[in-house]
Amino acid sequence: MHRPIRGGRATPRADGSPFTERDSVPFRARGVAAAEQKCRRRLFRPSGIPSPTTPTRGAPAHGPELRRRGPARHGGRLATRRRLARRRSRLLDLKDLDWPPLVRRSDHLEIAGTCTVAQLRALEPDPDWASFALVEQCSRAFLASFKIWNEATVGGNLCNGLPAGPMISLTAALDGECLLQAAPGRGPGRTVPVAEFVTGNGLKQLEPGEVLRAVRIPHRALRRHSAFRQVSLTPHGRSAALLVGTVDPADGAFTLTVTASTPSPVQLRRPSVPSADALQTALADRLAPEDYFDDMHGHPRWRRHVTHLLAEQIRAELSGGTT
Repeated sequence: MHRPIRGGRATPRADGSPFTERDSVPFRARGVAAAEQKCRRRLFRPSGIPSPTTPTRGAPAHGPELRRRGPARHGGRLATRRRLARRRSRLLDLKDLDWPPLVRRSDHLEIAGTCTVAQLRALEPDPDWASFALVEQCSRAFLASFKIWNEATVGGNLCNGLPAGPMISLTAALDGECLLQAAPGRGPGRTVPVAEFVTGNGLKQLEPGEVLRAVRIPHRALRRHSAFRQVSLTPHGRSAALLVGTVDPADGAFTLTVTASTPSPVQLRRPSVPSADALQTALADRLAPEDYFDDMHGHPRWRRHVTHLLAEQIRAELSGGTT
């Protein structure tokens, strides 16, 4: 005879005998399996969104808002179908367009939006590209570091618009320009400086139907001397402050780019490397205490403190230790 279920009264069978533990196991298993299947359908297979392998030709539109906005372009960014189901009819993979990942132009380096971090790191720089070391330093600032270099793209990191995006830090510090390609029939493309492309946490200047075709880095910016500083709450955690300083050897112009500690990139430009007091005053004037980002990876007051500390370290390094 089987033991009755512990706790509470056992539910009787049709013949009047109680259920046992052995009888209840299949019911529990079926209940768990049904719940998992329901969650899988709800989270990963919403109505109207095809799988990545489904042809997009003839995909149904769902509502006037979706038809107006058209398909969503995907360039290496991980996006949940549930979120896209609210406002998109299709999801297109930009990698199928086979854009050249890296092209050397006469006056700039063109980085395709679909260029992976691994491809950018593998590029052989010109001998006078002194600031190309920032590529290695910023790529190691990723939260997952080398584990995602083969999949994460430069354009995907910019279009995520996160404060701690290291490709945002890299391209903004090197005066990169975003080449935005409009959807067919919506006018010509346009260029936006990377420092102005990201406007806040997850916010960017990207109109419906536009794609980030490429990022252009001037050769002159690649010839600058650079200094890099980054800090996080944990040894391999998300950046709480990431600062890059550069000095142009042609005219001595100094540029400090502040990211991660602020919702969007902030740049300070001076005709030469400033003194310690002048830099601290300029930072305090440009960034009020409430301008610093606040999340689980760092309190705003702590981010402000380390930003000023790292800025002074960069200034001292680029000035040769002078005060």
